[in-house]
Amino acid sequence: MNDTPGWASPGSAPSDGQDDAGVPRPSSPGDANDSAPQWSKDQPPAGRWQPPTAPVQGASSPPPARARSGPGWGAPPPHGQWGPPPAAKPGVIPLRPLTLGEILDGAVTTLRRYWQTVLTVSVTVAVVMQVAEILAQRYLVPAPEPVHPDASPAEALAQSLDAAQAQLIGMGPAYLIMVAATLVSAALLTVVISRAVLGRPVTIGAAWQEARPRLLQLLGLTLLVPLLSAVVVFVGLLPGLLLGGRAGAGLAFIGGTCAFVVVIWLTIRFSLASPALMLERQGIKKALQRSAKLVQGSWWRILGISILTQLLVFLVAMIVAVPFLLIAGVASGHGVGGLLDGSVADNSWSFLVITGIGGVITSAITYPVSAGVAVLLYIDQRIRREALDLELARAAGLPGYGG
Repeated sequence: MNDTPGWASPGSAPSDGQDDAGVPRPSSPGDANDSAPQWSKDQPPAGRWQPPTAPVQGASSPPPARARSGPGWGAPPPHGQWGPPPAAKPGVIPLRPLTLGEILDGAVTTLRRYWQTVLTVSVTVAVVMQVAEILAQRYLVPAPEPVHPDASPAEALAQSLDAAQAQLIGMGPAYLIMVAATLVSAALLTVVISRAVLGRPVTIGAAWQEARPRLLQLLGLTLLVPLLSAVVVFVGLLPGLLLGGRAGAGLAFIGGTCAFVVVIWLTIRFSLASPALMLERQGIKKALQRSAKLVQGSWWRILGISILTQLLVFLVAMIVAVPFLLIAGVASGHGVGGLLDGSVADNSWSFLVITGIGGVITSAITYPVSAGVAVLLYIDQRIRREALDLELARAAGLPGYGG
């Protein structure tokens, strides 16, 4: 057995005589102890297809008869078409390398097929987050002061920065609650989706029991990647800030651009660390190493799928949230024009409650899809690199893959 961990979520473990993916090793035709009859020009093995031989001149034997059931010799394949048989599909995805459409379809199918468990998790987490945000906006965040019309651009910028700082400080407790709620949601949905791949439903109690021991490590991983990104940005901007002047501004721009590229590279490189930590039950360092290993050679593909997924999630969020935002503007008494000119008080109860309802609905739909894409990307990379499909088929109890 090598250093590649197995699929830990279903509870399977590799045994002696199995390969790295946990399945029996099929014997190859070139093995030294292979006693099966080999192909011969004069005498093929019994039961193998034998090509027709050219008729001897002067012989009166008739040519071989063509099969009535189809072209060529023999009966058509049992699945009705020539070529490899279709991949097994015990759950929401076929057990083979996945396309983008199959990854998105698997995430949506999980939401639709196991909606009771998935929506219970996502709606509960979304309600907790929205309540925390509403209370913070109402009682902790000060109302922004209008900018004086005669203020200079520097004064307006300074006032905007002060308002943003006050809002960030006021929303601090709500942000902590949001991180904790998002963490629990990601852990539970990862367990649910991993079982959905095998076609097995899971209750919230069972998902919580399996995810609870990994929550602290998942919290550390969730905080580590943004902290690492912040350090990279700080290092990129520091030389320009120390130099100052126009030359410093140019150097800060170049350094910030390079830091942004590095942050994107690190984000995609470690994007599969959370599923690896949850499903392989590894530590933080091992999960980061597993993500880097799985992403290697597929960085651009994972970047494209991640960007497209975020665009789709943003589009769905806008479709759901904009009507609630318009209703909140009308309910506040300022109408749609108040939203455009900024005269709507965004800390009024009517505005906060109505937009909060829209936020709950949006999060309940988008959280499972985002989590599903992340987990299925991880599974797809392991199928491509480590033949995880064979181990999943064995864990699902499909015939012909071992016990």
